[in-house]
Order: sequence, then structure tokens, then C-alpha cells
Amino acid sequence: MTRLDAEAPELAQAAGACGPRALLLESREVPLGGVRAMAVHRALPQRDLPTVGAWCFLDRFGPQETKMRVEPHPHIGLQTVTWPFAGDVRHRDSVGSDVVVRRGALNLMTSGAGISHSEYSVGEDAVPLDALQLWVALPESRRHGDPAFERHEELPRLPLEATRGDAGAAIVVMGALGGVVSPASAYTPIVGAELQIPAGSRVRLPLDPSWEYALVGVEGVARIATDAAASVDLDRSHLLYLGMDREELEIEAPGGAALFLLGGEPFEDDIVMWWNFVGRSHEEIVEARSAWESGSDRFGHVVDHGDERIPAPPMPAVRLTQRRRRV
Repeated sequence: MTRLDAEAPELAQAAGACGPRALLLESREVPLGGVRAMAVHRALPQRDLPTVGAWCFLDRFGPQETKMRVEPHPHIGLQTVTWPFAGDVRHRDSVGSDVVVRRGALNLMTSGAGISHSEYSVGEDAVPLDALQLWVALPESRRHGDPAFERHEELPRLPLEATRGDAGAAIVVMGALGGVVSPASAYTPIVGAELQIPAGSRVRLPLDPSWEYALVGVEGVARIATDAAASVDLDRSHLLYLGMDREELEIEAPGGAALFLLGGEPFEDDIVMWWNFVGRSHEEIVEARSAWESGSDRFGHVVDHGDERIPAPPMPAVRLTQRRRRV
């Protein structure tokens, strides 16, 4: 997915989160693909919280009935993680992938030094669509490598012990949770998991105290016990940043709820993120933009597309610098 919003151009992070937190942050609506195209709700990055572990971006498109047409556009320095809830979307990219993205399957694209892709809803009419699309910043050891795409239709589940009612379940989409490991390629210690909490239940979620975590509401309202005496209600419009130093979390959902868990070790580097690029410096971003605009072979050609593409926006008048977390 491409970012065409007009938010501040300087986005980055330095590692250093510490201690437990309970910071409730609201998602914001941004345009996707131009003024007349669909809108999405963005939970990450936040002004005070650019990343959670290596997770640096989280959009939810939907639920809405729309016709998606996101033309070829480039990425560097990241993985795109597409996790659908409803509807079919055709993904095509410059490594030759041509697949339909649908519920239950993880679609993971690793940009390395450069890749391009497109996303179209299936059919010519508006259809119901709903999904999360997330980005993972690649570490120095992988960000200059070759692009790749993988699809995983069988993902492991972790039962979530119930202290009241029925047990919950976690689908481990990326990384590891409670000793359960996703088959998807991950290049930093990380977790991404869909949590399913039955109505009337209270469950325990195991965590690694050396990692930082956040929860995003997907469906329903969940009550998160943030310490022995306090709790926070989380709905689909918010992200709850939990910080570090937690061994477990208790979650209850009177009417049932679904959540998405983000977590991992604080990322190893400061990053600069602009448009669809994750780099380390202003000069690196300028170079990638110039390569895309000149039609360089760096980003390849998206299968079954002609000359259509999304042009890069102008570079801002100021130098891109790192924005560090303020929480």
C-alpha cells in the first residue's frame, strides 16, 4: 500500500522504550490513492510513538464497500504484512507474484533494496473490504538484500488460558508468542498476532518482559488490565501502547472481541520514513525517490501492468530528520 497523506515528513525512531505504559492513542483517517479513492485509518506511526519494536506502520482499510485501485508504487527497507478480514484483493509485484489476498492467509512482501507492487479489489464494482496492512522496518543485515514475496495459509495458534469463561486463541501471524512461532520470514525479534477473546471470558496473554508491545482493537470492546488496580477499554478506533517489563496481560471482553498484538525488541537503528520508504538518512530517501521517478531497474516492473504508476510526491523543503519517541 502507498502513503499519499500529507502528514509531517519527518518520521523516525530511536530505541529506548522502558517500563510499562498504558497510553491510549487514537487512529486517524487519511486518504489512500488520491482524493477520490478510499480512506484508511492509521494507528501507527503516532506523533509521539513512531514504532513498536520493528513495526513502523499500521493501516486499516475498512470495513467499507469500495473499489480499490492502488497502482504500482515502490518500497525500500521494509516488509509489508497484509492481514485481511473481508474481501478479495489482487496483489501483483515486480518479483512476479500475482495472488488474491483473502481472509486466513498472510501475504508478506519483503522489499530489500527495492520492490514495486499494486493492489486491486477483485471485480469492476465496489465490494466489501476490510484488512490490516502493516510495515516492518528491516534491519541493516537485510534491508539491502533482494526483494521477495511469500504467502502462508496455515498459521499456528496459541491457546490463551482463561481465568474466567472459555479460553481464547492467538493466531501467530509474524514472529513468536508463548513459544509458538510463525513460518513467515522475520529478521528481528518480533510478534504480530490476532487475538480472539470469547464473550464473557477473561484470558491471560503471555509476554516477554524485554520486548515492547501494543494492542489494536479490531472488533468489539476489550478491557485490558494494565496493572493490579487499573484497566483500559480498547475499541477499534484506538491503539494501546503497553511499553515493556510485562510478563503477561489479562484481557476480558463482555461481548467478545478481536485484537491485534504488535511487539518486539526495540528496533536496532534510528530510521527515517517518508512516503513508501524506510531508510536511515535524508540522502538515502532522495536517492530512492530519484530511482523511482527515473524508471530505474531498482524497482523492477509489476507483472501484467503497463506504464501506469503512482508518482512520488515532491520532496519537502526541509531536510528529513529523525523523530524520536516521546513516551
